[in-house]
Amino acid sequence: MGDVAFLESMLRIPSLSGQEAELSEWLVDRMAALGLASHRDAVGNAVGVAGDPDADATIVLLGHMDTVRGQIPIRREDGRLYGRGSVDANGPLAAAILATARVAPRLHGARIVVIGAVEEEAHGRGAQYLRDTMSPPDCVIIGEPSGWEGITLGYKGLLSVHHRWESSVSHGASDHQTPAEKAIDFWDHIRERAAEWNRDRTGIFHTLTPSLRDIHTFSDGIRSWSEMDVVLRLPPDLSPAAVRELLAARHPDETVSFPYGEPAYRSGKNSPLVRALLCSIRAAGGRPRFKLKTGTSDMNVVGPAWGCPIVAYGPGDSNLDHTPNEHVEIAEYRRGIDILAGALETLSVELASSKRDRVGSIAEAG
Repeated sequence: MGDVAFLESMLRIPSLSGQEAELSEWLVDRMAALGLASHRDAVGNAVGVAGDPDADATIVLLGHMDTVRGQIPIRREDGRLYGRGSVDANGPLAAAILATARVAPRLHGARIVVIGAVEEEAHGRGAQYLRDTMSPPDCVIIGEPSGWEGITLGYKGLLSVHHRWESSVSHGASDHQTPAEKAIDFWDHIRERAAEWNRDRTGIFHTLTPSLRDIHTFSDGIRSWSEMDVVLRLPPDLSPAAVRELLAARHPDETVSFPYGEPAYRSGKNSPLVRALLCSIRAAGGRPRFKLKTGTSDMNVVGPAWGCPIVAYGPGDSNLDHTPNEHVEIAEYRRGIDILAGALETLSVELASSKRDRVGSIAEAG
């Protein structure tokens, strides 16, 4: 199966969050056909391993299988492949799998574990399982669109907020505030707190950015209530816990809950992982650039726990994430595979050599 046909086949298998089983099984079969030792883990992540399981060094490529809703006709047109997931993030995952298979025969002293995780779009259930069950690897590449010349070093944090206000029904001519008005008051409260926090700050990665996602009102004739969902994107120096304190309920009729939160995470530039990607991009004629993303990814989940060098890389324009025009340039997708393969080969040699040197130094000292 060709590189583009591989991704196109993935796109034709629906894989909404929580419904990735069919794609996971397909990937396990395809990875086995490509020479990787593959299996599905306890939560449904598709896992493929190249190289010696007992190798000195481990590189993890962590992508995700799930997509958001919205059907996009799958087609090749004007050098582009259209389809839900072509950018976010089946495209980067396919590139990671194919790059791993390409370098697998040349791995010596290192192993690569490539993973298609479940439910990244629904708060990272697959990555949470990996965080809690895997030994920290030597380095990680998160499979997310960065553009073929881009290397993503960090993501903002996230806090989801659910607001509910309930009160007795009142006559429309009274001066009693309705639940809908109370919901708007709470939204204004969030915006005011964000503006206070952002005062004298510059750069969207370092500011607190709220987004009103949904608001509804209900009534049974006796009681009426409103429900509202807000997402806050958090800068590195503002934790979800601090925002929860800032937005606690202020009235007995008000309920404020926080369904999910992850802190921001930013990695460093000075690592063998970054150097390998920089060299591979330059070798392909590219001009590398570092990026900081305003969204979140599985980097936010595993990065703080594993504490190893970590970046996000993958073909595709992240501005097309979740849009009705989602597509990947086929030439960029193929270039992304080449760059990952080159970086993995360089990185595996360097990590294995470094590990052997450290083991030798310890043995001599002993």
